[in-house]
Amino acid sequence: MAQNYFAALRDVALAVNSSLEPSAVLQQITEHAAKAMSCKACTIRLLDGTGHFLLPTAAYGLSDTYMRKGPVEVGRSGLDGEVLGGKIIHLKDATSDGRFQYPESAKAEGLVSVLSAPLLVNGKTIGLIRVYSSEERDFTPDEETFMQAVAALSAMSIENARLHDALRNNYELMAKHAYSVYED
Repeated sequence: MAQNYFAALRDVALAVNSSLEPSAVLQQITEHAAKAMSCKACTIRLLDGTGHFLLPTAAYGLSDTYMRKGPVEVGRSGLDGEVLGGKIIHLKDATSDGRFQYPESAKAEGLVSVLSAPLLVNGKTIGLIRVYSSEERDFTPDEETFMQAVAALSAMSIENARLHDALRNNYELMAKHAYSVYED
């Protein structure tokens, strides 16, 4: 089983290095994570500017109906609050655990167990990654470690894209300024 995790981590690292377009990279990451862990689905959600909502950023294996179930409010989801606090959290049965915000939607989608890990950039949580199993299961310590590694690579990808955009914007501003100086 460990060999599958090594191969999946390689694939995630290759995806991170393949593009500075976060949506494409994160989409690949969700697919690799779900398949490596033999899970039905995976999502990556990022905090909005207010820090009150988790926005769907990438998903694999979930229906459009599930993805549109409603806003994920950090204040109403005990699970998400714990994960955003820096913990990796496992729910054996999300449909009956009061910390899960939409248990009815999870049940309708056929989701049972979930494992969530925070996305951290420079010690600050920017979102989370979550895998969903269609059957009740206990996630192993190796699976938790794998999720932490995938979360770290995902956060690195997001930060690299953000830094690339900032660098490009600064360059464009400098080029415009230099052009206007030479025009005068």
